Amino acid sequence: MIDVKFKILDARIGSEWPLPNYATAMSAGMDLRACLDAPLQLEPGQTVMVSSGIAVFLDDPDFAGVVLPRSGLGVKGLVLGNLVGLIDADYQGPITMACWNRAQQTLSIQPGERIAQFVVLPIARARFVQVTEFNASARGAGGYGHTGTL
Repeated sequence: MIDVKFKILDARIGSEWPLPNYATAMSAGMDLRACLDAPLQLEPGQTVMVSSGIAVFLDDPDFAGVVLPRSGLGVKGLVLGNLVGLIDADYQGPITMACWNRAQQTLSIQPGERIAQFVVLPIARARFVQVTEFNASARGAGGYGHTGTL
């Protein structure tokens, strides 16, 4: 387990609305809320930056955070404009969410509504090693659809 340092940027977080937490014992992500002063009407195709009301600092290069859309909202058309937000371990700023309405109808986001989730992942640090040839593998350079469509 990693301790994620955080600052409350919106006083409603932790008082009016719960702190980010895991909804169940086996949840992978902690819900992030829309810190809005009034309901937001998101028109089809529109993207609006919405504050989560917190700032984070992981402070451990072996971990990164990701901000992901909530699946139940994604089915309705509310996703993140960058699809996945990456929070590097040395970032110390606010989490904001680029809420994008990919539906054909207007969507409403309510103040305090859970609109995204924060997941902490382990990071394997890599380095590039230049070679002139790769050792052969069963797949080789087979790309999209290389196993067929069925």
